[in-house]
Amino acid sequence: MKKQTDLFEKEGKELFKREAPLADRMRPRTLDEFVGQDHLLGQGKVLRQAIESDHLPSMILWGPPGSGKTTLAMIVASTTGAQFRAFSAVLSGVKEIKEVVQEANEEWKYNKRRTILFVDEIHRFNKAQQDAFLPHVEKGTIILIGATTENPSFEVISPLLSRTKVFTLHSLTEGEIELILKRGVMDKERGLGQYTVVTEPEVFEGICRIADGDARIALNTLEMIVLTAPPDQKGTRHIKKEDLEEVLQRKAFLYDKSGEEHYNLISAFHKSLRGGDPDAALYWLGRMLEAGEDPLYIARRMIRFASEDVGNADPQALQVAVAAMEAFHFIGLPEGNLALAQAAVYLATAPKSNAIYTAFQGVQKDVRELENMPVPLHIRNAPTTLMKDLGYGKGYKYPHDYPDHFVEEEYLPENLRGKIYYHPADQGFEREIKKRLEYWRKNKNNKREE
Repeated sequence: MKKQTDLFEKEGKELFKREAPLADRMRPRTLDEFVGQDHLLGQGKVLRQAIESDHLPSMILWGPPGSGKTTLAMIVASTTGAQFRAFSAVLSGVKEIKEVVQEANEEWKYNKRRTILFVDEIHRFNKAQQDAFLPHVEKGTIILIGATTENPSFEVISPLLSRTKVFTLHSLTEGEIELILKRGVMDKERGLGQYTVVTEPEVFEGICRIADGDARIALNTLEMIVLTAPPDQKGTRHIKKEDLEEVLQRKAFLYDKSGEEHYNLISAFHKSLRGGDPDAALYWLGRMLEAGEDPLYIARRMIRFASEDVGNADPQALQVAVAAMEAFHFIGLPEGNLALAQAAVYLATAPKSNAIYTAFQGVQKDVRELENMPVPLHIRNAPTTLMKDLGYGKGYKYPHDYPDHFVEEEYLPENLRGKIYYHPADQGFEREIKKRLEYWRKNKNNKREE
């Protein structure tokens, strides 16, 4: 049988060549060099212990690009006593799986050595291809390590999920990215340490932002900047903010996501939406996106706005905002920005009402400050005979049995009878809601007077 090509053996020959990208050359070789994912690889954490003790379960590594999935598999390959085989789901199929399994069986039969199979982008395998793993994972013939950027709940078949442990990797923080960049500049064996490099602090800050948690993007951006920067007479390469902008071909905004400018921009965006100015809303949206703000943070703020400032004046607004978030999550950058822009224009031009917001504020105040009296007996649930005998549900009037599917009834506790929290505005669809509530409330008042 033709031996399965080992992805890492092939890559290993090229790993430290200078022509290989910096991100490949700087891959951590041990767990101690690995940056990030402390919730999995910190001292005493289960995945680290499993790797160091060579007692690995079959697993799915789920995380965004550049979070370390393939690197972690490489570390497993270098530390485990098992035979290690790897291939990409983009290039391989059921035939290759069968070949690996046959080789794994022979390895166990003759050498009593287990086989670890690493499958990159396992979500690209269809159901039949994933099914091919099941009996061999079940028997323990292979230890499967699958890597995916997609939610395994949707992209990996249930029988395979039940036989594997899912480990979730997170995007690297800006602090972790900065540490990786500094290593890349200083490492003389694999990094850029053979050059004398002086960088402005804004350069690392800018790279950390545009990398968005992806170490690969960060390192390859750094390499391009350093290699394209001309050395001075002493051979020193001075890297400035303008060099980063030249590489990016756009302005490198300095933007602290936890600082004042962050709050100023989101405030300007929110107030532009509230004030009905789609042009200003689009401008502030563009400023935030260009500066590296998390697009999903902006989407969440628009969802909040749809309920707080539009409400039932246009019930469709909430659906539009949620749809924009889902659309962005589905297609990502840069195309997803248009979905956010579409939602921003819709919200800015929608009729406005904060009636839901003020109503719920009133509710929260009363819940905190007033006595929480029991639920009235006539609207309690009565699933048992005992509860019915105690009066649960007794006298409840079923609205669908009455004209217009409405009947005068009391639903609030005794100490809040007649309390009105929701006062719909005379805007958009809330005009219709206002008319309906006025009619119902008038009937209730008439009933009380009788």
